Amino acid sequence: MTGNPLQLEPHLQAIMQQQYPRFSAAEYTRRHQALAAVMVKHGCDQLLVVTDHRAGNAVQWITGWPGTVEAYVIFKPAEQMVMHMEWYNHFPLGRKIAQDVDVRWGEHQGIAKTIAELKRRGAKRVGIIGPLVIAKFRQLEAAFEVVLLDAEYTQLRMRKSEEEIDWLRIGAAMSDAGLRALVAGTRVGMDERELAALVESAYVKLGGTTMIHYIGVTSMAQPHIFVPPQHPSPRKVQAGDIVFCELSAYWWDYPGQVLRTFTVDSDPTPRYADLHATAEATFDAVTRVLRHGATMQEIIDATGLIEKNGYSVCDDLVHGFGGGYFQPIIGTKSRMAGRALPQMTLEENMTVVVQPNPVTTEADESKRAGVQVGELLRITREGCERLHRAPRGLFHAGDKIDQ
Repeated sequence: MTGNPLQLEPHLQAIMQQQYPRFSAAEYTRRHQALAAVMVKHGCDQLLVVTDHRAGNAVQWITGWPGTVEAYVIFKPAEQMVMHMEWYNHFPLGRKIAQDVDVRWGEHQGIAKTIAELKRRGAKRVGIIGPLVIAKFRQLEAAFEVVLLDAEYTQLRMRKSEEEIDWLRIGAAMSDAGLRALVAGTRVGMDERELAALVESAYVKLGGTTMIHYIGVTSMAQPHIFVPPQHPSPRKVQAGDIVFCELSAYWWDYPGQVLRTFTVDSDPTPRYADLHATAEATFDAVTRVLRHGATMQEIIDATGLIEKNGYSVCDDLVHGFGGGYFQPIIGTKSRMAGRALPQMTLEENMTVVVQPNPVTTEADESKRAGVQVGELLRITREGCERLHRAPRGLFHAGDKIDQ
């Protein structure tokens, strides 16, 4: 990668220019101290952190290693971490990337070797974070008292450090690049799979990876979908279509999320213009109440324009994001995200996505219409901060949208 294609500030550009980007020693110390406090709280003498076939991100959070296959990390304050990992051809890179870890090849018996190491250390009560298949969990449970600590880990990930916010800014910039490529490159005759390729082409060359690219394409006159599907189809783009998308590109484990809507060779129909205006106004209403200490009732009250205008939603309107899909997860009064609002208030340096997604309410779902608007935000003491630079608005295919 040369130059500064994402137009990032120098300190962010410097992160991208590292061979394998790492956080500072102080940041890893902060994380390890937080885990040590969790262990004390639950009376654990050892902690096991797991990634299995890319599921579970706690190994990466404490070591820097993304955990391509199996990775079992044994953690105890003031002792060197030990990680048994697969596969052997992944082993050299694991040793290079993992921070201050004794990295060992698991020899396709990683859980057995991990249990043996825990016994050697005299473990009695072992905390566990991350996914462990039931057969392996039973082996661990047969040897030690096991304490599940995933909920504690989630709490640690909900509040971001300044360094983590910087990495999220990079993920947001890559997501914005995907959006720019999609809007500029969409043409009549392309299929949805080609649209997904446009998105990825913008950031893979810069070291980004794909979390999601949900892209909905439908006729405005006769819509057949009202929320972006999770998998693209061979349907071809046609004049008079509307495209609505939800895009998240990762910078390592730190994604942005940007949601926008645009038309193809046509101005929006009155129905879609009103849906989009409702989404934009709702985004403004919700973001006006976001701040440290904001209540869930304040947030859901701010979504009321959707129902007032005769719409509902088919997606969560607010959710925590960045290291996981976190609370607060909130819908609207007509489509709650759960039986009750989360019992919490917002805190400084939480990161949330606000994504109004009004949909029409016909009984026949095949006739409903919808749009997407939104992006990732940082909660501050007095309000919220945009992490994306993509402009808002209802675009047209072929537009060159600025940062």
